[in-house]
Amino acid sequence: MHLNGSWEDWKMVGSTPLGLTVSKSGDVLVCMPNKGLLKVNDDQIFLLVSEVDGIPIRLANTVVEASDGSVYFSDSSTKFGSDRVFLDILEAKPHGRLVKYDPITKKTTVLLDDLGFANGVALSSKEDYILICETWKFRCLKHWIRGEKLGSTEIFIENLPGGPDNINIAADGQSYWIALIGRIRSRQLEFVYRYGMLKHIFATYPYLLEWIGFQKNQALVVKVGEEGEPIISFDDSNGKVMSMVTSVMEVGDYLYLGSLKANFLGRLSADKFRP
Repeated sequence: MHLNGSWEDWKMVGSTPLGLTVSKSGDVLVCMPNKGLLKVNDDQIFLLVSEVDGIPIRLANTVVEASDGSVYFSDSSTKFGSDRVFLDILEAKPHGRLVKYDPITKKTTVLLDDLGFANGVALSSKEDYILICETWKFRCLKHWIRGEKLGSTEIFIENLPGGPDNINIAADGQSYWIALIGRIRSRQLEFVYRYGMLKHIFATYPYLLEWIGFQKNQALVVKVGEEGEPIISFDDSNGKVMSMVTSVMEVGDYLYLGSLKANFLGRLSADKFRP
């Protein structure tokens, strides 16, 4: 998309890409399901990472780049690809990873594993910690990458009303916007988790997930402080304008919303979300 609002087809990268970010070099880093992490520019498409420790990257999801060039990205599930995400939900076992790629040494390391569907990733303004969303655990973790707490991990926020998808730092550099997948929590789904036979039935007929309230047509985003404290939230409970919002980003005087079910970007003006 150009500054004047016009669009152009740029590169065909294969299947449907997920998260991306523009690196300091001007290249675009792209998370590609069933492939890994790509680097894309005007001249070529290059595969940077396709596996870690001998395990293929099945569901690269979100990527950020630090000022030193280090790249951090999530691999949502080492077991299920993007076409079988619902099986990851039903199994309810942690298969996600937070991965670091060093562009100088070309070394890739796993910072965290056994994550409950690793999803959105965000760097703090000081780049001393990184936040990672665990969608099926309804929480976000804080993993320290610098300072006295280097290597330690703590809960940033938990018991969210929906599954956290993407997370982005707000314009103030201290708070964060989190997009929540509306209502993937329900008593019916918790009942299904208790019985292997029910899991098998819903795995065979995934459309039945909607019958038990999974992914109801609603949108929900929340802004939280530096310590994970909720500040403000917005929702479209009936999905009249947007539903299943998976990304939220504050740019200038607007808050932009992305959805897997919409062919447009949502936008809120600053007077709606700033005091």
